[in-house]
Amino acid sequence: MRIAYVCADRGVPIFGTKGCSVHVQESIRALVGAGAEITVFAACRGGEPAADLRDLPVVPLPRRAAADGRAKEREALAANSRLIHLLERHGPFDAVYERYSLWSHAGMDHAWYHRIPGLLEVNAPLIEEQRKYRGLHDRQTAEWVARSAFARATDVVAVSHPVAQHVESFGPRPGHIHVIANGVDADRFRPGLPAAIPAGAGELTVGFVGTLKPWHGLPDLVDAFARFHERVPATRLLIVGDGPEYERLEARIAQYGILGASVLTGPVPHNVVPALLASMDVAVAPYPVLEQDYFSPLKLYEYMAASLPVVASRSGQVGEVVRHGVNGLLYEPGNVPALVDALLAIQGTPGLAARLGRAARESVLRDHTWSAVAQKILALIAARSNRRILARIAV
Repeated sequence: MRIAYVCADRGVPIFGTKGCSVHVQESIRALVGAGAEITVFAACRGGEPAADLRDLPVVPLPRRAAADGRAKEREALAANSRLIHLLERHGPFDAVYERYSLWSHAGMDHAWYHRIPGLLEVNAPLIEEQRKYRGLHDRQTAEWVARSAFARATDVVAVSHPVAQHVESFGPRPGHIHVIANGVDADRFRPGLPAAIPAGAGELTVGFVGTLKPWHGLPDLVDAFARFHERVPATRLLIVGDGPEYERLEARIAQYGILGASVLTGPVPHNVVPALLASMDVAVAPYPVLEQDYFSPLKLYEYMAASLPVVASRSGQVGEVVRHGVNGLLYEPGNVPALVDALLAIQGTPGLAARLGRAARESVLRDHTWSAVAQKILALIAARSNRRILARIAV
C-alpha cells in the first residue's frame, strides 16, 4: 500500500526533537513496520533522520520567504497548488495521510479528486493556538481551510475527545471522526536500561521530559521539588528538554538554591530519552490549569512504558490514561502541596513505586503502542478503500 504522508506545517520539523516531530517519526515508523510504503511530503526537514528512517523518500515542500506575518499566511496558502503538483508527480497513491496544518488542504483535495482514502490527523485546535500564541491575521480563510479539509477527508483522526469535539464544531460528520490517542514504542522504552546520568548512592531522582513551554507546568514542578528536597535531601531533579522557558526555569531553580540538586540537559535526540528515563525514579507530568486540555501527551506513555511511577495532574486526557493508585498518582492541576504529597508517598511507601511502574507498563502494552495506532489507521484506510471499490462496482 502506497501512502502519501503530508506535513505542510513549517513548525513541525519531521526529523526534529520536539514532541510533534517525535509524533511524526513514530507514526511513520509504525506504518512502515506494518508494511506500508510511505512517501513523505514535508515543509520542514529539521535535521538528519534516525538510521532506520534514512531511506525514507522525503519530498520537500515550498519554503516561505516572507517575514511579515500576513504575507507568510498568503504564501502558505498559495503553497497548496505546488503540493497538488507534487502529489500528482510522485503518485499514484493508495491513500493520503495528512497532519492537519493551518493553511493546508491540498492533501485532502488530492484524495477526494482521485477517490482514494484521505485521513486527516488533527492534534490541536490550531486556529485558536495560532491566535493566542503566535498571531493570526486571516482567521476567515483559516476557518475555510479547516472546513474544506475536514469535509473532504474520508476520516478524521483526532488524538483526544476534546480535539474530536473541536472538529465536530465545523460540521458534524457521524462515523467519520475517530479518537486514536498517541502511543509509544514499548521495545525502545522499557525498564532495565542503563542510566544515562546515574544518581548518587541512595539518591532519588524526580524527572520530567518535554519541550519547556508555559503549558507544561514546570514552575509547579520546581516549587514542589524545592519543598520535597527540603524534607528529603537525598533527591535530585532531572529535566530533559529545551524550549522558551529554559532560562526562566533555571532562574527559578537558582532562587530556591537547588541548582546543585538539579540537572537540566537542554536539547537531546529522542533516541537517548530511554536512557534518561532510566536515570529517573519518579516521572512527573505537572500540567497546570489550562483553558483547553486537548493534548495526548507522548511523555506520559514513554514514562509508563519505562515502568516509572507517574505523578500527573488530572488534566485532559491524562485522567483517562492514569488511574489514581493503580498505575500512577493524580493530583488536581496547580495544587503544588498535593504534588509534594504524591512525591513523599512514592518515596516513603515501600513497594509503591514498583507496583505503580509495573501496572503503568502493562497499561501501555495493552492500549497505547505505536504499532496498535498504525493498525487502527490502516484498518480505516482498508475500510474506506473497500467501500469505494464496491461503490464503483455498483455504478
